[in-house]
Amino acid sequence: KSKPDSFEFGNANMSGARNGLAFLKQMIKFRTEAKSFENVLQGVRVVGGGDGKCTCEMTVMEEHQNAGGTLHGGVTATLVDAISTWALMTTPREVPGVSVDLSVSFMKPVRVGEDIVIDADTLKVGKTLAFCSVDIKLKSTGSLVAQGKHTKYVG
Repeated sequence: KSKPDSFEFGNANMSGARNGLAFLKQMIKFRTEAKSFENVLQGVRVVGGGDGKCTCEMTVMEEHQNAGGTLHGGVTATLVDAISTWALMTTPREVPGVSVDLSVSFMKPVRVGEDIVIDADTLKVGKTLAFCSVDIKLKSTGSLVAQGKHTKYVG
C-alpha cells in the first residue's frame, strides 16, 4: 500500500517522510506551538528518532517545577505520553493510537536548570494494541530519573 507524502495531523498538514527524524521535528513543532496543553512541551528538542524510536532532550525550566523546585510529576507523565506517541507514529502503522494505560515510576528528582534525555521505544505493535517504554535520564550523568510504560489502542 502506497503512503502519501503528506497527511493531516490535527488541523495541520504534515508533509515529508513519515518514519524519520524530519517528520518528528515537524510534528513536534506543530504540536508544541498549538494553543493546547501540549505547549507545556515547548523546549523539547528532538535529537534522534524513526523506526519506532524517539529521543529528545529538554532543560527543566521554572514552568516545569513543582512546589519543591523539581520536575513536576505531571510534566514527567506528559513527556512519557507525548514522546512515546511520537515514537509510535514512526512505525509502519503510522498511527498515534489512543491511550489505554500509562504508568510512570519516579526514581530521582530533577532540579530546574538540569538537562534530561528522554528515550522512547516502541516495543511491539499488535493488531489492536501497541506497547511503548520511555526512559528519562539526567544528561550529565546518564542516571535514570523516571521510567514510563504506555499502552495504546491502535486497532
